[in-house]
Amino acid sequence: MALKGKVKMISENKPVLGINGLGRIGKLTLWHHISRKYFSDIIINIGRKVGTKIEDIALYIEKDSTYGTLQRYIYGHKEKRIINNLNEDKGTMLIDGIPVTVLRETRNPKNIPWSNYGAKVVVESTGVFKDPTTPPDDKNGSARGHLDAGVQKVIVSAPFKIKTKGLSTPDDATTIVIGINDDKYDHAKHHIISAASCTTTCLAYMIKPLLDYFGQKKILSASMATIHAVTGTQEVLDRLPSAGATDLRKNRSVMNNIILTTTGAAKTLGLVIPEMNKIGFIAESVRIPIATGSLIILVLAFCDEVGGPTINRNLINNIYRDAEKKDKMGYIKYTDEQNVSSDIIGMFGPATIIEGNETHTRTAFVDLDPSKLLKAPGLTSGQLPSSLEIPITQASIYGWYDNELGSYTKMLGDLTVKVASMVYQ
Repeated sequence: MALKGKVKMISENKPVLGINGLGRIGKLTLWHHISRKYFSDIIINIGRKVGTKIEDIALYIEKDSTYGTLQRYIYGHKEKRIINNLNEDKGTMLIDGIPVTVLRETRNPKNIPWSNYGAKVVVESTGVFKDPTTPPDDKNGSARGHLDAGVQKVIVSAPFKIKTKGLSTPDDATTIVIGINDDKYDHAKHHIISAASCTTTCLAYMIKPLLDYFGQKKILSASMATIHAVTGTQEVLDRLPSAGATDLRKNRSVMNNIILTTTGAAKTLGLVIPEMNKIGFIAESVRIPIATGSLIILVLAFCDEVGGPTINRNLINNIYRDAEKKDKMGYIKYTDEQNVSSDIIGMFGPATIIEGNETHTRTAFVDLDPSKLLKAPGLTSGQLPSSLEIPITQASIYGWYDNELGSYTKMLGDLTVKVASMVYQ
């Protein structure tokens, strides 16, 4: 659906970003790229009328209950208003010198006129279009519809969620966490990219240094719980569940409760770090009534080796200290400080902040009767010892993350720029 008479054609050589949806991630993605200045123009699709005038959208973009104002985010205490040149008829505004166009006519991705504006890369942040197998002409819309609308790359700001059982991820779709497996991104092949989730991103950076040091075979099992800030899918006040709803907790007030819920972080992590598929892994999530600033508690069981380096608190903390030194992008941070969740808000850059003060380990010897186990190949019962003592070390590790702007949106922004740099060559 073209917007006749309202389209500003953009040069083919200029990098133009499309953002579909202006919820939490969409809005903060806009903030990130206004600050970053990589894209010359930004096109935002809301797909519906909002408020009474373009000024209402500008105020929504400018002010944030969690992070303050956009100008303060970019310029600190030397703030000045940076949104101007508003045009109601064209849906345009200038934000810190970057032309921004707001589209308000269609919500179906295949009908959004991205090509009219030169947007070849779109961040799909509505939270609706997460199934890469849905055809582009689906009546309810599809992430694939952006490709039909002239886009070359779609970056979904959530894990893929395939609705039809038995279907696998298409060959042209992949899940990427920048700095972890972006070397697997194939520009010629991959056109729909999931940027995983804030929790998976943090978790990947907690797990990767340990895998690199110990190897997959030494990690017997892993479990995690994320103590997670609220999200926009939760209810402010108690309300009746929808027909067929099975999790009644999602309809309880987010302001008054600690709410147990689920997370797909373990499954998604296996897509990003395939070695994790060979390790027994459990992931849980608990929502608490704060705006942002979340925490992962990671518990791992290691098979220790007699005579090898002792797996203890100092060793694990040193692994993370070393990982921080080697990480040139600042995606992992180690601290010996004692933090609370509000300290993490606005810590822009790291995917995880390891709280080394809370790292703990315990080692115990497990007695096993070999006769009750499967026989080792080539051994007879007479060759088996009467008992086996196996040292098992359990470690608990704490990792903070600003699940909105500081951690996830920053990582999403880096991935977006990497993908776009290959498009706009």
